[in-house]
Amino acid sequence: MSATGHSRAVTPPQVVAAKGGTPLVCLTAYTTPMARLVDAHCDIALVGDSVGMVLHGLPSTLGVTLDMMIMHGKAVRRGLEHALMVVDMPFGSYEEGPEQAFRNASRVMAEAGCAAVKLEGGETMAETIRFLTRRGIPVMAHVGLTPQAVNTFGGYTVQGRGEAASRIIRDAKAVADAGAFSVVLEKVPESLASRITKELAIPTIGIGASAACDGQVLVVDDMLGMFTDFRPKFVKRYAELGTEAASAIEMYAAEVRARIFPAAEHVFGDAPKAVPKGDTQ
Repeated sequence: MSATGHSRAVTPPQVVAAKGGTPLVCLTAYTTPMARLVDAHCDIALVGDSVGMVLHGLPSTLGVTLDMMIMHGKAVRRGLEHALMVVDMPFGSYEEGPEQAFRNASRVMAEAGCAAVKLEGGETMAETIRFLTRRGIPVMAHVGLTPQAVNTFGGYTVQGRGEAASRIIRDAKAVADAGAFSVVLEKVPESLASRITKELAIPTIGIGASAACDGQVLVVDDMLGMFTDFRPKFVKRYAELGTEAASAIEMYAAEVRARIFPAAEHVFGDAPKAVPKGDTQ
């Protein structure tokens, strides 16, 4: 499933077949340039509803709309050749029932050009997942901490500790039995994620879970260090682009005010004078 030397796009059946093998690599993407970078190295590109917080400054994912997801999905589609493109279904677009979910998911797939959608929720979403998958819509499930239910949880807290572990296990098994081709396990204890990974026939994609999962996903802006004031425990910073960008903008502003930029190499001279026809000089 390596992106190196790829020639065809990854499909949901290939993701299922990767169970227990080389871990699947997944990152979020919301724009065409970032999609191109992700595509070169990742198996899955997730157009996450985290776009609402990352790019639109929303306090949570709850304000994200279907139109926003389709717009960003179209942008990501233009940058992908290899990675499987999965688009998050936003809050309120699928919870009402299977028919609503099918209407909106089929619109996302048709307009954004994705190969699958992602839904949050376990046992309560099993019927909807079964309805969608039987009608040709591949579904990636999402259990544990589900950000769209942040108000119910009372914050972005770890899920599945102690007796609550049995609920997460039931949720994971329910979505697998309903036909999901993979399931995201978010912010659950390492031992629980490892157990679920062993017991499910479909791949688990961890975020704040366990290295034993069949794959990992992070918000790309988090792992690139685009934010300096927010560092979740489960995120490893592979770069500090936020700090570098701030320094670059500071330098630019200083050079503009000092009339250092633009320099001679950044401006254009007058057009050369035309030489009269027949003039040998």
